[in-house]
Amino acid sequence: MVMRTKTDTWASTAAVGAVVIALCYGFARYAYGPFVPRFSETFGLTTLGVGVLGGLSTAGYGVGLLLAPRTSARSARGTVLVAAAAATLGLGLMALAPHVAVFGAGIAVAGAGAGLVSPGVAQLIGETVGTRTRDRAQTWANTGTGLGLAASAFTPLLAFGWPVIWAAFAALGVAVTSLAWRALPRSAGPEDVPAPAGPVRGMGPLLANSVLIGVTSAPYWTFSTSRLAETGLGPVAATWCWATIGVAGLLGGLAGRAAGRAGLRTVNLATWTLAAAGIALLALPHPGVAVALLSSALFGVTYMALTGLCILWAARLVPDRPARGITWSFAGLGVGQTVASPLAGAAAAGLGSAAVFGVAALVALTAWSQLHPRLGPP
Repeated sequence: MVMRTKTDTWASTAAVGAVVIALCYGFARYAYGPFVPRFSETFGLTTLGVGVLGGLSTAGYGVGLLLAPRTSARSARGTVLVAAAAATLGLGLMALAPHVAVFGAGIAVAGAGAGLVSPGVAQLIGETVGTRTRDRAQTWANTGTGLGLAASAFTPLLAFGWPVIWAAFAALGVAVTSLAWRALPRSAGPEDVPAPAGPVRGMGPLLANSVLIGVTSAPYWTFSTSRLAETGLGPVAATWCWATIGVAGLLGGLAGRAAGRAGLRTVNLATWTLAAAGIALLALPHPGVAVALLSSALFGVTYMALTGLCILWAARLVPDRPARGITWSFAGLGVGQTVASPLAGAAAAGLGSAAVFGVAALVALTAWSQLHPRLGPP
């Protein structure tokens, strides 16, 4: 088969990458949360059991991230296909699980797909898209998470049992994997340069930025629905807010073009400021539906933009092997979320959830320390 080159259109590669990311994140990783009550009823889960299953998803995600740099160096396209297949297999195992052990295995396999996909897509774009449009391709592909969230947002309101819904997710995964097999470009692989040994210079600020994304987003992902319930909003309003996160997240793809015009540091700090505002809105005593939707929109667009900007940042640090830098970045994000979720829960129990969102918004503003040349992106 003829190898494709970097003269190919960037839009098709970004679009297919976004669809695979939508499967791996929006369905295989994040759709789990809204269905926890149904899973608990089916398998008789305690709060501890729910936490263990969540930990299996995170463990699978971590394994995928650890494997991604090596597999992407060998075949970025193959890594993306394996990610899609793992997400599909995991969803299928969950749908057909006769008991909780198989269900847990499915969660772990699905999580591994999410860990593999972003480094793989970023590496493939780096190998097949020209430098002039590469930033746009990276950030638009990253918005696939928002696409997946938007597509899965209303599924908890369906009258079907969750196994039927998960089987439909798995069938969608088969279709997405088939599309990726046919449409993803092939490349000759990365240039034959030695892999950097030891830590990459400049990685510290990127890691700090990524951990900060994880720390400040964890309260929103974990407690925003319960916070809305506290303020008197019902489950339908909460579902619309979840969908708004996904739809608004699609606009995060504009961050790449903005960074090309105004600079990575300027756009990153502006995005952090909007993120702080969106989080702070849920600290209001009675936000109401309109303010809740605005908060969701700001969170969605800024979360996708910030993670997309991390991909650009990592690609500039390790231009020949972006998967390596992106793996470190997303690992930092995962560490931030893992540490912040229980801390936010303890703080909410003692101070109330409104205070947690207020503190998270203030913490987000510490990103302005990136004005210092040593703390900001290149």
